[in-house]
Amino acid sequence: MTSNRAQHLVPATMVLLLAGVVAWLSFTREPAGAFLFPRLISVFMLGLAGWNFARAALGLARVGGGLSAGLLLRVMPGALVMLLYVFLAARWLGFYAASYAAFVIIYALYDPASHASPAAWARRLVIPAGFMLVIYLLFNTLLKVQTPRGIFF
Repeated sequence: MTSNRAQHLVPATMVLLLAGVVAWLSFTREPAGAFLFPRLISVFMLGLAGWNFARAALGLARVGGGLSAGLLLRVMPGALVMLLYVFLAARWLGFYAASYAAFVIIYALYDPASHASPAAWARRLVIPAGFMLVIYLLFNTLLKVQTPRGIFF
């Protein structure tokens, strides 16, 4: 196996394992009705992960040149925000409040607009609010999916 092939096979294997765990968890939790949407998404994720794994194993995935140290340093702040969101904020603040905060922080980290510009900050606050409104309407109103509760909602 070449290093380029391993570069695709290792992450594909990790994604397949993660998708398998998510699918298994969604099918072993009760009440079944509350996990209908996660089951649908997890089966779809598992299918895509299996396809990705097969392409990597057969040597058909030939895109990308790897992860450079510079790229890793640029991605790291966003990844840290997401880790804090997943393991702390979503449970403490609640899904919607924590998601909004994480969205604003990541948007501010990666937005090339000046941090001194009030118009840029208005965009950084309004766009995530609109996105979270859509997510709220989709999850709470349309799909009736239970989200993590916290001190805010």
